[in-house]
Amino acid sequence: MTARRKKGQQNRKEEFTIERLDEEGIGLCEQGGKTVRVVGALPGEKILAEIEYEGRHTIGARMVKRLTNARERSRRQNCSKAEQCQGCPLISMDYAAQLHFKHEKVARALAAYPELTEIKVNTVLEAPRQLGYRSSAKLAIGKERGKVKIGLYRRNTHQVIDIGDCPLHHPLINEVVAVVREEIERQGVFVYRPDKDHGLLRYLVVRVSPQRNEAMVTFVTRERCDREVIHLAKWLVKKVPTVVSVHQNINTGSGNAIWGNQTLRMMGHPSLLDQVGDLKLRIGPNAFFQVNHDQAERIYQLAREWAGLSKEEEAVDLYCGIGGIALNLARDARMVIGVEVVQEAVRNAADNARLNEFGNCRFLAGDAAQILEDLALTSRPAVVTVNPPRKGCDPEALRAVASLAPRTLIYVSCNPETLARDLALLAEQGYRCDEIQPVDMFPQTPHVESVARLEHSPKK
Repeated sequence: MTARRKKGQQNRKEEFTIERLDEEGIGLCEQGGKTVRVVGALPGEKILAEIEYEGRHTIGARMVKRLTNARERSRRQNCSKAEQCQGCPLISMDYAAQLHFKHEKVARALAAYPELTEIKVNTVLEAPRQLGYRSSAKLAIGKERGKVKIGLYRRNTHQVIDIGDCPLHHPLINEVVAVVREEIERQGVFVYRPDKDHGLLRYLVVRVSPQRNEAMVTFVTRERCDREVIHLAKWLVKKVPTVVSVHQNINTGSGNAIWGNQTLRMMGHPSLLDQVGDLKLRIGPNAFFQVNHDQAERIYQLAREWAGLSKEEEAVDLYCGIGGIALNLARDARMVIGVEVVQEAVRNAADNARLNEFGNCRFLAGDAAQILEDLALTSRPAVVTVNPPRKGCDPEALRAVASLAPRTLIYVSCNPETLARDLALLAEQGYRCDEIQPVDMFPQTPHVESVARLEHSPKK
């Protein structure tokens, strides 16, 4: 049970010495049999912190003052709102230390499975840009004392922390956010209140093409409201002409999910034309795409290199999204089949194959395991690539992948824990992983992307 502060009562302050970081990059230490969590504090630092809540096993504290600095603390102050926003808990850490943290995170996940301990974990591929790299943002909209706030929810609350000019975002995202904030206030648009499940504007989603310096904007609303959204869209496009597409997504649910089931085009193009390397990509408002173009290109190149396909061979790209990996494999293969559950992404992928003049691609929408079972009757791909969401692959899908008996399996993961779990399951199916390449897709955050190469090695 959490101890609550009485009205008028001041939070107490205590000194702590941070011992380690958890998997989310939050500073931890032990005090009185409880774990103290402090965002922004680094191992070895002695700090003065204010207790914000105290539970049976955990104490949450806000850093008030650093009494000593860790050797790994960056000398640069990259963000004035880091302690409020808490979206980038590693932003105060030297970049080399961030890379070491992420390498160890992958290694720890593998160490939980004895059969995976001999896998080589390569040095993390560092990002060419550690700031300004994010090409998309999903931001909550709130209102407090008459002021509109656009940013992230404070941990465990529905209080929106306005992020201002976020140093991680592409400058065009920050420009759009500033104009939208101003226009919501000027036009008096009703902002959604989660505590009352009442109001209109819920989220702002911005996607940018860095190559073209163009943006697609989606307003997520509680109900359909063409008039208000069109007024917002017109003023936004007038003030930021590089916004080439505006949509409205309708989310009538009361939970924390961002997207609803219906998306309507309000102005401009139905999709955003983007480019990664020499690959042109059309991206719809709801389709998943990597937020870091530099690192996405490196992952595509690595997957292609590790696949080693010839013109006589086929490949299957599972959880293919808009087709980034599949289209790169198509440069070498006889045929590539992409599989994705999101219909819009499949349409984008097919459009992208035509846009890049690849006639050797097919994209299928539906349940991964079922489609793979059907493919097993007619296809024997040499390579299968998988790029699942954070929860990893369903066991049924992994068994279906193994039934295709590809010589090489390439697994792209954004979650080391589910990657390790799935590699252990694949080992039971006769696939041995010798090498993992971590990629720093998200500098200043604890997240790390990994690419694993597996070879078919049937048990003797």
